[in-house]
Amino acid sequence: MPGPTNRPVGRRAVVLGATAVVGAALTGTGHAAGFGHTDDGSHYVVDTGAQLVFKVSKSTGDLTSLVYRGTEYQGYGGMNSHIESGLGASAVSIKQSGPTILISVTHGTLKHYYAARSGENNIYLWTDKADTSVSATRYIVRVKKGAFLNDEPDSYTYAPTAIEASDVFRKPDGQTRSKHYSRRRVMDYDHIGWSAGGVGLWMVRSNHEKASGGPFYRSLLRHQSADGGGLYEILYYGQNQTEAQRFGLQGPYVIAFTDGGAPSPALFPGTLTTPWADSLGIPGYVPASARGRVAGVGISGRDTAYPYTVGLANAAAQYWGPARSSDGFFSVPGVLPGTYTLTVFKGELAVYTTSVNVSAGSTTTLNTIAIPSSNDPSNASAIWRIGDWNGTPGGFKNADLMTYAHPSDVRAASWTGNVVIGDGETAAFPCYLWKDVNSGILVYFRLTAAQAAAAHTLRIGVTTAYANGRPRVTVNDAWTSAVPSPPTQPNTRSLTNGSYRGNNHTFTYSVPASAWKTDTSQYNVLRIDVVSGSGASGFLSAGTAVDAIDLLA
Repeated sequence: MPGPTNRPVGRRAVVLGATAVVGAALTGTGHAAGFGHTDDGSHYVVDTGAQLVFKVSKSTGDLTSLVYRGTEYQGYGGMNSHIESGLGASAVSIKQSGPTILISVTHGTLKHYYAARSGENNIYLWTDKADTSVSATRYIVRVKKGAFLNDEPDSYTYAPTAIEASDVFRKPDGQTRSKHYSRRRVMDYDHIGWSAGGVGLWMVRSNHEKASGGPFYRSLLRHQSADGGGLYEILYYGQNQTEAQRFGLQGPYVIAFTDGGAPSPALFPGTLTTPWADSLGIPGYVPASARGRVAGVGISGRDTAYPYTVGLANAAAQYWGPARSSDGFFSVPGVLPGTYTLTVFKGELAVYTTSVNVSAGSTTTLNTIAIPSSNDPSNASAIWRIGDWNGTPGGFKNADLMTYAHPSDVRAASWTGNVVIGDGETAAFPCYLWKDVNSGILVYFRLTAAQAAAAHTLRIGVTTAYANGRPRVTVNDAWTSAVPSPPTQPNTRSLTNGSYRGNNHTFTYSVPASAWKTDTSQYNVLRIDVVSGSGASGFLSAGTAVDAIDLLA
């Protein structure tokens, strides 16, 4: 998308670029012409003094109107923009503090806030969910039909055939669509939205410190349907979730209008500072001065072919940041005080953990973290290996497609077919295995006489499982493993709604020497079956996603 970004127009045109925008647009004290709010009886009407006027219902806290440059963008299907599907009767109030207008919404134990700044085409939002009494897991901006075209692969276009539940559809050409299909992990995006005709409408996500699932989590981002489109900020999403729900104030996240370009990087999580919000009296709001930072000098023992990520998590909050490719240096700012589990990920595979304490206003500095060789399963000597140990099914057949399509999609290669070691085995091996679809896949390989004379360990790494699906193996019809116990995994759909991310787990099998063929000219045959007493049928039968498979020397 083109470069120039979040540019208030009129009396307060701002020089583009992060530093200028922060100084002039985010922390300024002047008032743009027209800035202010009125009460039309049913709504609080806010004019930002730029080119954005919006309305918030005084009875529900719904956002009922988004007028930018005189055009209404709000609304599809007769619905407003709001928390979840709308809170209903709520207490709504408004106040102005200099160049900031704050609207507060209270619904039971849930509190929600809208803030506008003079001269900006942005709406800042915070949501404070205290408990499960209110089902508030998202904010959705509902955009009216025809405002933007969307041909992205994650487009939620209604089609004649619903093929799973009421949220996965097949188009006449055989391609599949669902609002679940986003392609992106949380760490992969700062904003999501549309641009057309010199107008951009974006949802800039928060830092997700009170969300769950970590940096690699995937959830709804946007969709377009027959009657409009939606942009989401997911506060908590239960699909394929690996963590308990966190509670507390989340935000700010931002609804941003632009002149067609991407929103200003000054709004992005990790960059946005809101000193102007420090004095607004939002309960649970923690200013930058009361937060800390975790920094590491470096990480040794890395496989430089892979990116590394450092995550922090406890029951109250989560954070993450990339490790520098050259030396593994990392810095994770804006952390609430507390004790956290620090995890180093190779790709998406945890290879190191420790505990760190974070204090307000200070940096916790760690010496170089040395990852023990044994912590990375790739370092084990293997006779053969399918894929690599990086916590994802990347490189396996259909792996890339599965983040934005259903397994039945016409673009998917056949889920069946056997594999020969030494003949493109990773690309030939399916990323997912199901009890009803491709259980019993065969892997052919040869052993030397010395290898066939010894017992070996077989490892199968998985990234998630559905309905307790797990692998049982048979070698040469001469030896069959016991049925392994199922590891803890999410209890919702996963493989069919665009996510392979669950709890990484490695199954190990001790194969005795008696199982191997002694004729070195013959292939040994490994059969992998998916076993479980749960699940439905087809692609909703018990299944699992594969990280790597190897036979150790």
